[in-house]
Amino acid sequence: MIKVAKFGGSSVASAEQFRKVRSIVASDPDRAFVVVSAAGKRFSADNKLTDLLLLVNAHIEYHVDCSSLLKDIEERFVQIARELGLKYPIAQKFEEFSSVVQSLSPEYVVSRGEWFTAQLMAEYLGKPFLDAADVIVFHHDGTLDLERTQMRLREAVQRLGSFVLPGFYGATVDGTIRLFQRGGGDITGAILARCIDANLYENWTDVSGFLSADPRVVKSPRTIHRITFDEMRELSYMGASVLQEEAIFPVREVGIPIQIKNTNQPEKRGTIIRESAEEGASEHLITGIAGKKDFLAVHVQKAHMSTEVGFVRRALSIFERYYVSVEHIPTGVDSFGVVVSSADVKDSIYSIVNDLRGELKPDSINVVDKLALISVVGRNMSRRAGTSGRVFGALGEEGINIRMITQSSQEISIILGVNNEDFERAINVIYDRFVENEMAILGEGATPGQGGE
Repeated sequence: MIKVAKFGGSSVASAEQFRKVRSIVASDPDRAFVVVSAAGKRFSADNKLTDLLLLVNAHIEYHVDCSSLLKDIEERFVQIARELGLKYPIAQKFEEFSSVVQSLSPEYVVSRGEWFTAQLMAEYLGKPFLDAADVIVFHHDGTLDLERTQMRLREAVQRLGSFVLPGFYGATVDGTIRLFQRGGGDITGAILARCIDANLYENWTDVSGFLSADPRVVKSPRTIHRITFDEMRELSYMGASVLQEEAIFPVREVGIPIQIKNTNQPEKRGTIIRESAEEGASEHLITGIAGKKDFLAVHVQKAHMSTEVGFVRRALSIFERYYVSVEHIPTGVDSFGVVVSSADVKDSIYSIVNDLRGELKPDSINVVDKLALISVVGRNMSRRAGTSGRVFGALGEEGINIRMITQSSQEISIILGVNNEDFERAINVIYDRFVENEMAILGEGATPGQGGE
């Protein structure tokens, strides 16, 4: 079995975290390929090294001395190497980098967080270091050259057997460093897993998987042990994410599952993400609940609208004209709504409504603001009759007014619109009625503070 183990910034933030990584890798010989991010925060008030390197670039751009900032970054690496007794000449190598930093590209500068972290980790694990610039190939337009990348990674596997690979960056064929978007270490790990035909992509972070609700809203929510890619996408869209979303696609396309694990609690089951989850008698009705506040809905009504070809398209083109992304479009026979982020239309809503009136000649337009959206996600909801009615009924019993209802075409999620002030209460009502109660029935009582593990 081949496993790719990717460790995020919090997992490599200090010598103590390095020790945890080595213990995890040593515990399973299948973890032959390791991807690391740049060292992250050691404590809440600390800085991620990537952020500090971005600050170095800003200093250079505005001709501000960055020598003390570079010294702080160097000391982070030196401290890790000193505590672990590593022989890699980190101080010398970093000073060589610092001496020419002003002549380097911003992307090259930022990539050194991963580069130096991986150098230290490679020695500590006793594995070869493989520079991502040599194997992760970008086209000049910034897109990934998957064919060349796969060829180079497979050759590296044959040549080295195992290795430590820095995440987040690669290079064009002429050697110019290019970066993925933030969180790109997750993408690197997924690309590696795909290109070497891994059986599992492990993503090690500082949480024990996906939670069934936001712990800032629901006390000690259950950990989701099994989830499908579609369910995860639905929840991530509403902000429930522990994984860079673009990291899903390389492995999903070839059927490689992802497992989210906690470096600080490796004994926890974590969350396994697959194309389709194993079904059984103990399957939960609702997988997870997520949501966001501060949306706005523009409701348009016009008699016989359904017979007027292109009516909705013309309305949406007006929003497009103002570069506004549309979240949802609940519809009726003679009416429809357009739900958008309030922040996206704060400077244009009056112009949009004026254009809608002038171009569509509707009977009425009604704007509803301070709207929160809640996504109730579950792959089993469509197979259990009356689920929607039970959710609506539970909210009604608590006096929570539902302002909008829509459902995904895959029937794995129900989107509810409620007033901002009802947001937290609505999520807790749904969680208590459909998750907490179901846990008790299935014999999965939650342990306080451990998300039901």
